[in-house]
Amino acid sequence: MLRVLGNPKRLCTGVTRRDLITAGAALGLNLPAFLRAEARKAPPTGAGAATGHDKHFGRAKACILLFLYGSPSQIELADQKPDAPVEVRGELKSIRSTLPGCDVCELLPHTSRVMHNVTVVRSVTHPYPIHGVAYATTSIPEIDVSMELAPHDSKHWPFIGSTVAHLEQRRNPASTKRAVPDNIALPFPFSSQRTGEVQRAGPYPAFLGNQFHPHYTSFHGKATAKITKTLTDRTIEFDEPYAGISPDSYFALGGEPVADLTLDRMNTRKSLLDQMEDARRARDGAGSRDHFREMAYSLISSNAVRHALDVRRESAKTRESYGHMLFGQSCLAARRLVEAGSKFVTVFWDEFGLAGSGWDTHWEHYPRMRNELMPGFDRGFSGLISDLDQRGMLDDTLVMVLSEHGRTPKLSSAKGAGRDHWSQAYSVLLAGGGIARGKVVGKTDKIGGTVADRPVSPKDLLATAYHLLGYDLETTIADKTNRPVSIVPTGQVLRDVLA
Repeated sequence: MLRVLGNPKRLCTGVTRRDLITAGAALGLNLPAFLRAEARKAPPTGAGAATGHDKHFGRAKACILLFLYGSPSQIELADQKPDAPVEVRGELKSIRSTLPGCDVCELLPHTSRVMHNVTVVRSVTHPYPIHGVAYATTSIPEIDVSMELAPHDSKHWPFIGSTVAHLEQRRNPASTKRAVPDNIALPFPFSSQRTGEVQRAGPYPAFLGNQFHPHYTSFHGKATAKITKTLTDRTIEFDEPYAGISPDSYFALGGEPVADLTLDRMNTRKSLLDQMEDARRARDGAGSRDHFREMAYSLISSNAVRHALDVRRESAKTRESYGHMLFGQSCLAARRLVEAGSKFVTVFWDEFGLAGSGWDTHWEHYPRMRNELMPGFDRGFSGLISDLDQRGMLDDTLVMVLSEHGRTPKLSSAKGAGRDHWSQAYSVLLAGGGIARGKVVGKTDKIGGTVADRPVSPKDLLATAYHLLGYDLETTIADKTNRPVSIVPTGQVLRDVLA
């Protein structure tokens, strides 16, 4: 049984994941104290006027962010260059998709059949060819390697999911009592399953405070495939969940439930702690009950969260449509979470086992594309788009496929071929929630190396997401110095991707 529960590395809060799970098992004795001690109250902030917006403003009730860490090649995703030299186009052929003018890689047969529901942006560009997850998913104005490897650097900005949760709480304080919280991330804490002690920056709350940290799930299941990964001179074989998982796999919030902790026992503990809390408040003259203890009860005892994450409740046909791979089943759980009421859910295709894995194909580009990466993405993405559409959820659920950058147009001579980091031009996929169905925006040169038309910044993508989710771009949050800053200072809404 592969239990992808991480290792004792410390989270951004300074405690280990094992400590957090233990606190959850104690139910109220440690977890509320943990939440209380770690939270930093966000200072009062103002909001921009929400008047005069176009018909797309607030069209999306929820957002599912699919982040492909390591970054796929734009040429093998949705910017095919069949007439380019062989050292650029490589060995994979193109196939027609249902989106005119947008062929896709032959390894994406299922995706090819849903592309009429998608807008492809082929002209994303920025100056940082590093693993800048923070640059792609936060409003930070610039990034460098040292910040990329320092998730708690004081210069970081909050992750988009954390900002959405913060804005939702400001808009409606009762949102903290929802059965299913906003800002949930799958399949396990980001950057927790790679070798080495260094965590990547990106999905953290920064100056908003740790109460807006993503709610990470844990994965419980068994890998059914083996993959060989190479990093420079090291080649290692892994049991690879991204290539296949057992049908009994599922997800849980915060760790596996304690087997003997029944609802009766939990309620008994809660009653006892409530009495102790009442006595403390009477002694200290305190007011309302502890917000963080109530939050702990809510998250641990929520049947809605537990049910939404248990993909085993879906029919065999639906699960198969997403593929029995970690990414696909995470996408299925994401759909179930937004269906249950979560505002923002993120699925990370993260490094697993070996640092420099995920979509970071410096080595064995073609073997990994064929055996690990493309099959999992093809089933997961197409399954999600089709399922949302069939359920009538696509029009009000924004789906974004993002990465840090693209990959070099010219293949290297590395083992199995390789494509290195490239941020001058790359592609992203957008669908639903006010995004146009069946459109291509921007273009690159004949080898997919530079933007030839309509340059787009990662900040424009974030601005568009905020707009569709109903947040005015003039809305401010307080930074670390208590200075009001807009949620995405440099981004503009991409009007040409809207329906």
